[in-house]
Amino acid sequence: MTKLTEMKCVACNKDSPIVTDEEISELKPTIPDWELLEVDGINRLENSYRFGNFVDAMAFSIQVGIISEEEGHHPAILTEWGKVKISWWTHKIKGLHKNDFIMAAKTDQLFSEN
Repeated sequence: MTKLTEMKCVACNKDSPIVTDEEISELKPTIPDWELLEVDGINRLENSYRFGNFVDAMAFSIQVGIISEEEGHHPAILTEWGKVKISWWTHKIKGLHKNDFIMAAKTDQLFSEN
C-alpha cells in the first residue's frame, strides 16, 4: 500500500463510500495515535498535539489549515494554550472516508517536522 502521506485526497460527494470496517482495520494502524470515536452518531478521527506555548500551537493550526486547503479537505481544529486538537471526518457522507486517514497521516507528518 502506498504511504498515506504520499496520497492525495479525492473529491467527495454525498454518494462517496464510507470506509468499511475492513478498511479501517488496514488504515488505522498507520495512524496509531489517532482515536476513532463517535460524536453525534458520526465516526471521526481525533488527535491532540502538545506545544510549549500558544504561539507554537497557533502556528501548527495555521499549517494544518494550509495543507487542508491544498487537499480540499478540512478538519475541526481547537487551538488552546499549548495544545491543538484535530478532528477529521467527511461532512458530506457523515462519516469516515479514506481522505480522513490521509489527512490524519499528513497532520502527524507535519507535527513531526516541527
